[in-house]
Amino acid sequence: MSDTPFGFGLPPEEPEDGDNGKKKGGQGGSQGPANPFGFGGGSGGADNPFAALFGGTGGPGGEMNPGDLGAAFQKLGQMLSYEGGPVNWDMAKDIARQTVAQGAEDGTKDASVSPGERAALEEAVRLADLWLDGVTSLPSGASTVLSWSRAEWVEETLPVWKDLVDPVAERVGAAMGDVLPEEMQAMAGPLLGMMRSMGGAMFGTQIGQALGVLAGEVVGSTDVGLPLGPAGKAALLPGNIAGFGSGLGVPEEEVRLYLALREAAHQRLFAHVPWLRSHLFGAVEGYARGIKVDTTKLEDVVGQLDPQHPEELQNALQQGMFQPEDTPEQKAALARLETALALVEGWVDAVVHAAASPHLPSADALRETLRRRRATGGPAEQTFATLIGLELRPRRLRDASRLWALLTDARGLDGRDALWEHPDMLPTAADLDDPDGFVHHEQLDFSELDKMLGEAAGGAGKPDLSKETGEGGGRDGSQEGGRPGDGDKGDGEK
Repeated sequence: MSDTPFGFGLPPEEPEDGDNGKKKGGQGGSQGPANPFGFGGGSGGADNPFAALFGGTGGPGGEMNPGDLGAAFQKLGQMLSYEGGPVNWDMAKDIARQTVAQGAEDGTKDASVSPGERAALEEAVRLADLWLDGVTSLPSGASTVLSWSRAEWVEETLPVWKDLVDPVAERVGAAMGDVLPEEMQAMAGPLLGMMRSMGGAMFGTQIGQALGVLAGEVVGSTDVGLPLGPAGKAALLPGNIAGFGSGLGVPEEEVRLYLALREAAHQRLFAHVPWLRSHLFGAVEGYARGIKVDTTKLEDVVGQLDPQHPEELQNALQQGMFQPEDTPEQKAALARLETALALVEGWVDAVVHAAASPHLPSADALRETLRRRRATGGPAEQTFATLIGLELRPRRLRDASRLWALLTDARGLDGRDALWEHPDMLPTAADLDDPDGFVHHEQLDFSELDKMLGEAAGGAGKPDLSKETGEGGGRDGSQEGGRPGDGDKGDGEK
């Protein structure tokens, strides 16, 4: 993040060959940290009030260029007149692209994908799909292979980030009105409107910077465990794949193949488990509903709000104003989210390892590197956790991967993958604690169900399911949502 809250300065120049050779909004190079709003540049004179407000200009004596002054007022007007949702996504996209154009933290610059890189990725995904055919019953889920630059990743994934961030950001807009005394709220309409506009701009600034940094870290469209790209399209970033493999001592083609396997495996899961996408986003939304705004911190910001110093609100956002509610419902929502992420990532981890091990000598080393990467998260992921109180990490990845591997041994590929037919058939957080118990107990339950159905069909009399499966027949004692045969565990035995 920039040390200057607004960082008003000249926007950096887009790379000559980045984003398919397009240049967007470049006005020359920039020095120092990111200046997302693009107001001025250099250092302003102390006697220039506009330079003090906007960060100065690049003039030899600190004077403000008339063109920069006009652009500054235009940008400020756009910020204060914004009347959209809780996040100014136009601003977020512009800032993300500018951050991408400055280059990643490792010093690499964005560049358009060359024909050779595109061909190599297409071949890697084609080979990955062949290897996956032997380790999963789910068919290929990617009809197209896309090779993205970092700027293209920003453009293509922005709609999904909007779905993730807006529900939480909406709480800031509502909380801004709530922190004012009731007698003031009726008279504070214009002030509240300005505050919401500034809040949208501040969120847009921070989210845009975080997306720009994340674009320099990701290697595909499914890195965070959620489908960020278009359905049915495997997308990889060849520039970032090269950066990921740098220093690992692993041949470049092995790194590319392993990451292609992960992307292709994710695509199979999301393409052929139709409820999975909504299940994951529903878990995110359920957790977001239980996040509360730290109104004490917000009250301090609102009480000292100065339109000439909007960085106060941005600093508050940067420090984090969101906290999960300490309620049973919120803890249950967090468990559902973490379990859902772990099950997806664990299945991918197990399947990719089975596909890669016979072919790639470095499969074990690459697997461990990816596990650690997902467990710790990068700087941009940590930024999102601060901004919206949400971490998209599969904390129980290793447990889930072991469970899927045990299921493969016990039931084969078809039996393992059949659990994705309905969300109620998936393992729970408690099952991750005892994967051996889940695997063997579930196998027994299904055979008992077949026996009961056979007896019923043969006229042996209708079995009393309530006695066989526990009251109600469901895992939690209810009539709906349980898996057959789970009720014999009894309440609290799981």
